[in-house]
Amino acid sequence: MKIEIWSDVMCPFCYIGKNNFEKALEKLPFKDEVEVEWKSFQLDPTLDSKETKNTMEYFKEKKGFPEAQAQQMIGQVMQMGKGAGIDFNFEKALITNTFSAHKLLHLAKKYNKANEMEEALFIAHFIDGKNVGDLETLISLAESLGIDKEEAQQALTSEDFDYEINQDILEARNNGVSGVPFFVLNGKYAVSGAQPVELFENALQQTYNETVSPLKNLSDKGASCDTDGCEI
Repeated sequence: MKIEIWSDVMCPFCYIGKNNFEKALEKLPFKDEVEVEWKSFQLDPTLDSKETKNTMEYFKEKKGFPEAQAQQMIGQVMQMGKGAGIDFNFEKALITNTFSAHKLLHLAKKYNKANEMEEALFIAHFIDGKNVGDLETLISLAESLGIDKEEAQQALTSEDFDYEINQDILEARNNGVSGVPFFVLNGKYAVSGAQPVELFENALQQTYNETVSPLKNLSDKGASCDTDGCEI
């Protein structure tokens, strides 16, 4: 059974959704029969890869929130994160263009390490406060997963994976995906947003039990991020 997940590195709900999805999968007897494919999605492709903003600056500029409202939203996301076992460190998080990070994700796919790379990118961005648009930072992440430094540098400084990234984004658009995380379960069902563990568990079990049929959405829209920002 194949699960496709559209995600962006700077989407907190993508990290929460990943954790909840994995907890659900661990409970199921067919977990070893599930193939997970991470797909690229950019929440804000207009960001400059050579610049960074802190989370507060970005929320205020992107959504036009006053500081108090931005702080309240960040607090709510942090609470959701704790429920998923994540201690977000938004004070350190650096917002930047994530296209290079997606290049690294596609490189990791070659070695069946995309899931590990996705986790490493989330930790780098949300926990360690690293710049996931920085070449040296990304090469270091690649090396930490056993990927050759020179190969990582080649992937990050060339257009080798540009087509794959753009195809992921186009596929999302064609499927009507406007926010992430977005999960497609065996080409049959869709689950959008950072849903609870129980919903993922039920959706995975239902998909496993059924034959292929037209795509249906098994959930109301959950907490997610789109090109206008993040909403709970």
